[in-house]
Amino acid sequence: MLPPFDYFTYRRLRNQKQAERAVRFSSLPFVYRQAINAADKKIIDQRIEELVQDVQTKSVSALDVLHTYGKVAVRAQERTNCITELLLPEAESWLKVDINLKGPLAGIPVSLKDSVHVKGFDSTLGYSALANQPAAEDGPMTRLLKDAGKNKQMRLLHELKIGAVPYAKTALPITLLSFESANGLWGHCLNPHVPGYSPGGSTGGEGALLAQGGRIGIGSDVAGSVRVPAAWSGIYSLRCSTGRWPKAGVSTSMPGQEGIPSVFSPMARTLNDLTYFTQAIIGMQPWKYDHSVHPISWRRDLETEAQNKPLRIGVMSNDGVVPPTPAIERALETTISALTSAGHTVSEITFPPTADPLTGLNLASQLLNSDGCHHFESKLHSFEPSDPGANQLSRIAHLPRALRYLYYLYVRYIKRDTVLATLIRNFGPKTSAQLWTLTAQRESFRATWHKWWDAEPQQYDFILCPANATPALPHKAMHDAVSSCGYTFLWNLLDYSAGVIPVGHVNAVRDALAAPYRTALKRLGADNSVARGAWKHYDSAKMAGLPTAVQIVGRRWQEEQVLGYMAVVEKALEEFVDPKSGEGGKYTLLDID
Repeated sequence: MLPPFDYFTYRRLRNQKQAERAVRFSSLPFVYRQAINAADKKIIDQRIEELVQDVQTKSVSALDVLHTYGKVAVRAQERTNCITELLLPEAESWLKVDINLKGPLAGIPVSLKDSVHVKGFDSTLGYSALANQPAAEDGPMTRLLKDAGKNKQMRLLHELKIGAVPYAKTALPITLLSFESANGLWGHCLNPHVPGYSPGGSTGGEGALLAQGGRIGIGSDVAGSVRVPAAWSGIYSLRCSTGRWPKAGVSTSMPGQEGIPSVFSPMARTLNDLTYFTQAIIGMQPWKYDHSVHPISWRRDLETEAQNKPLRIGVMSNDGVVPPTPAIERALETTISALTSAGHTVSEITFPPTADPLTGLNLASQLLNSDGCHHFESKLHSFEPSDPGANQLSRIAHLPRALRYLYYLYVRYIKRDTVLATLIRNFGPKTSAQLWTLTAQRESFRATWHKWWDAEPQQYDFILCPANATPALPHKAMHDAVSSCGYTFLWNLLDYSAGVIPVGHVNAVRDALAAPYRTALKRLGADNSVARGAWKHYDSAKMAGLPTAVQIVGRRWQEEQVLGYMAVVEKALEEFVDPKSGEGGKYTLLDID
C-alpha cells in the first residue's frame, strides 16, 4: 500500500502481532502461571556452574529449570512489557530431544534481543514492515547456544542436541539508536524499579527481564546498548571488542554500517553468571560458526592475573560534555573509595591531546550516521512512531547543507554553545570520499589513545568511569538526551572491552541537586545543550530506588582482564563501608516474587 495509506497496514500489523503475543502467553500451561516457590528461588539464586552440574547429574531436570524461568518471563512481561516473541512452547519441544548433559550450558535458559534470528520467529526490530517474516533457520548465534550442550563427537555428527535453551526474545527501540526501548509495534518497555522510567536501550528488554530474575542474555552494542540497560536496570554486562563474539544471523536497522561496528555481547543478573557465560561461549569456538569471529581462545590466566595484583586505575570522572549527576557522582566516589581502601592506586586521567571525548563523540556520530539516517528511516510506514531521539538526528541530517551551516553559526556564535555546534557542523550524509576520510580519522584517534595508554604516567590496568551521566531517564526523554552518550560511545569508537556493574540506588535526599539544574551546570562549566538535555530530567525524589552503576574499561580484546577487574571492583565494594553513612556492601539485586 502506498503512503500515506500504508499507515493502516502498520495499524493492522501492530494489532496482529500484539494479539498473537497475548495468545501465546494466555495459552501457556498452568505451571507457568503458578507462584514462584522456594524451589524456583533456589534455581534463580544458584550459581550457574552448580545449576549446570545439577542438570548434568539429573538432580534437577532441564524442564524444571525452564519452568522456573518461564514463570519469571510471565511476571516480567506483565510488569514491564519486556518480551516480544515468547519461545516457551518451542523450548519445551526442544527439551524433549535426548539432550547431551556434558556441555557447559546444558539446560540453561537464555533470552535474546529481538534482533537475533530464531527459526520460525520474526525479528521485527519494532518495525511493522518486518512483521510476518519468520527466520527460515536459526542464526549462527542461536545454533551456537543450542550446540553448547553437545560434545565434540556430536558436533562432528551434526546432531541437534539442545544445550542452552532460548526461551524469549526481548524488547528494543525502533531504529536501535536509543537508550529507550519503545516502538509502535510492541509499545514501551518499563524499568522494573520505577515504571515511569526507561530500562535503557537498545537492549532494554534484556535489562528488564534479567533484573527481574532472568539468568543470562545476549544483546548488541553500538553506542552503549548493553551497558546502559545494565546500568539503568541493575544488572551486569560486558561490551566485547569486535571479533570476540558472533554477530551473524541477526537483523539490524542499519545494514552495512561498519564505521562504528555493532557488537553482540553478553548480559547477566550476576557477575559470576556473566563470566561463566562469556567463557562458555568463547570455549565453544564461535569462529567455527561465524566467519567474523577471531580464533582467540579463552585466556583464563589473564582473568586470574587481573584479580591477584595491586591495580593502577585511571578515572574519567567527567567526559567534558555532560558531567555526572549527583547520584552517579556518588556511585563513582563510593567505588573509588572502596578501591583505594582495598590497596589499589586510583588517579584522574588527563585526556590524550587531540583525542578528547568531545572530538570522539563528534567523530563517532558522523561515522554511525554517515548515511544521513536513511537506513533506519526506510522501513517506517507512514505515521508509524519512531524514536524521539532518532527523530532529532534525522532533522539535523536532512537539513540542506547551507541551512545546516546557518544553524551551526547561530548555535556557535549567538547561543555560544560550542558543544552542540561541534556536533551539528558536519552531521549529515557523507560521500564515499568523506567516509574514507572519517575512517582514517578514526584510526588516527585510536592510535593516539593506544600510544597514550602505553606511555608514562598512564599505563593503567583499567579506566573507571560512569556508564552514563544519569540514572535511568523518563520515557520519551531521548528527545532531549539523545546525544548524552559519551561515556559509552567513546569506547565503541576505540573498540575497547568494557563492563558495567551496579553499585547502589538513587537516594532522594543524598542525591538531590543543590541548585536548579541549569545553575548547577553553569557552576560546573558545562551549560551546553547536550548536558541540559540530560540534566533537565534529573529528579532524585522521582528517581529514588533506580540503580546506579560504574563502567570498567579495558583495552581491545581484553574481555578476560575486564571481567577480572570487575570482580576486583565488586569485591572492594562488598568489603567497603562508607565512614560517613555507614552504608556499603555489594549491590542488592531486585527481589523476586
